Amino acid sequence: MSGHSKWSTIKRKKGAADAKRGKIFSRLAKEITVAAKIGGGDPASNPRLRTVLLAAKAQNMPKDNVERAIKKGTGDLEGVSYEEVRYECYAPGGVALIVDVLTDNKNRTVSEIRHVVTKNGGSMAETGAVTWNFDPKGNIIVKKADLSDDEVFEKAIEAGAEDVDPEGESCTITTDPTELHSVAEALEGMGLSVEEAELTMAPKTTVQVEGKEAEQVLRLVDALEDNDDVQNVFGNFDISDEVMAALAE
Repeated sequence: MSGHSKWSTIKRKKGAADAKRGKIFSRLAKEITVAAKIGGGDPASNPRLRTVLLAAKAQNMPKDNVERAIKKGTGDLEGVSYEEVRYECYAPGGVALIVDVLTDNKNRTVSEIRHVVTKNGGSMAETGAVTWNFDPKGNIIVKKADLSDDEVFEKAIEAGAEDVDPEGESCTITTDPTELHSVAEALEGMGLSVEEAELTMAPKTTVQVEGKEAEQVLRLVDALEDNDDVQNVFGNFDISDEVMAALAE
């Protein structure tokens, strides 16, 4: 399994806890607001907005929430001005992490991120020290339904996907980041159900972590994701299904 697909699997296993923390809609709302502010409120002429609306649809985000976030971005409603910042850091075991944030106070956020990273056994990295090992990609999760892996693969490639990896009852489909929306739309047109659609950073190489180090890495990622300003955390760690299951107990 590719490093990207492994990261996708880990994120999906952590997803239930994320939902309980109520972070998903607030993160999507921030991204919708920023996308609308930068490129306007019409998704037809705003690729970034179109992409995040696809993610919002996959998460069943209420229409009222979406429309309110767009209006805040276009200035039709009063809203907060967010700044996009990317931090790079190392977790225990030499694992590389990318932390993307949207913040209304950069000084506060960098202080909080640094505190979380150092408290959990990691260290901040210089700009570019980590990102060289990641490629931007589109990530789509679809239900297999009654289709075989080969049938899903054929449909995904026909839709313009780069790669497909099976995950039990679902498949992870990797796309060029600029093709995420068109591929997802094509897959839905073929009758496939899109469960998730997002832009991601896929690691070129991964680091295997086990035992205490695996626990430390996941604890750090959880702590980062608990921060209200953090939109996404991407990592190049590889944790076996057995270790993930043991840590989840």
